[in-house]
Amino acid sequence: MRRLLLAGFWVLLGIALPAEAHEVNLVTARVGLSPDRSVSVELGLKGSDVDRLIGTKIYDPRRDAVDPVAVEAAKPAILAYMGTHLAVTGGAKACVAGDAAILADGDGIVYRNSFACADAAGDLIYRSTVLTEKDKAARQVVLIAQGRSETQALLDAGNTTVTLSTAPPSLWSTMQRYVITGIEHIFLGYDHIAFLIAVVLWARRLMPVVKIVTAFTIAHSLTLSLAALNVLVIPSRIVEPAIAASIVFVAVENFFSRDVDTRWRVAFLFGLIHGFGFAGVLRDIGLPPNAAVPALAAFNIGVEIGQVAIVAAVLPMLRLADRWSGGDRSEPVRAAGLVYTFSAVIGLLGGYWLVARVFEA
Repeated sequence: MRRLLLAGFWVLLGIALPAEAHEVNLVTARVGLSPDRSVSVELGLKGSDVDRLIGTKIYDPRRDAVDPVAVEAAKPAILAYMGTHLAVTGGAKACVAGDAAILADGDGIVYRNSFACADAAGDLIYRSTVLTEKDKAARQVVLIAQGRSETQALLDAGNTTVTLSTAPPSLWSTMQRYVITGIEHIFLGYDHIAFLIAVVLWARRLMPVVKIVTAFTIAHSLTLSLAALNVLVIPSRIVEPAIAASIVFVAVENFFSRDVDTRWRVAFLFGLIHGFGFAGVLRDIGLPPNAAVPALAAFNIGVEIGQVAIVAAVLPMLRLADRWSGGDRSEPVRAAGLVYTFSAVIGLLGGYWLVARVFEA
């Protein structure tokens, strides 16, 4: 049965060819600092985020693209928003902004402007609450270029500024932020959570769970590292449907097999695919050029913390359900109806995600 399921999985994977999936709640900015204390800013934002921020209608979800004509019509509103939520200052004085440009860019927009800071004393500070003032889970990645050197900062609702003309953030600060980002991603990644729950539903002993989690961790850490460092990259139009197909696979397998002792092999196989999914998020956020490996390790640690927390929460609930269904038995058993019900729900969710991602246009 497992061979048949695996064959079906690869068939589903083979048809997963539509457009790239894109991250929401993420702003990317490139800030350039010149010797004459002028600052250039280029900021990218997804069209659907622009619509919910400003109330415009520039984004077409069916095409996953913005309408250039609608972007041009919305330009005054977008510029007004940017003027309120983005600034460069020197000391207590605001730098003089130039003529801003708003450009349609695929599924989003690009904002470009320059700021003259020659008359502003003190360190130059970039401040942005674009998107983060609306959504506390949003993030803004800022690449700071000065001459040939580049540093990177990560802004959120609680950290809205970065100093441009001083030393980059400390290594410890960078690692803390990437650990938190990894934890947040696993808890907000409902497909990863569904996979983890489905794969341990029949587990009643600790050792099989340890094997499953370890195999999954090793596998996705491997592909996460390879993809994040651009050694091996698979397009998200293939990875995202494949992740959904892996959820369907383990959910269906629960109806035909209760053998959790060897399920670490399946966890390893699909962990390789999930690792590419984690890497897609990390590539969108970016790795700081001066601390790429520590940031990658910190993100992976964050993912593991979230993963262990999920499994640690699910197993006691399953054991409690065993006791309720075991009656007067000295050794409670796992109720098949419970596993089948959860597997059916997870399988339907996975199927929905698979169809949505395959046919997303």
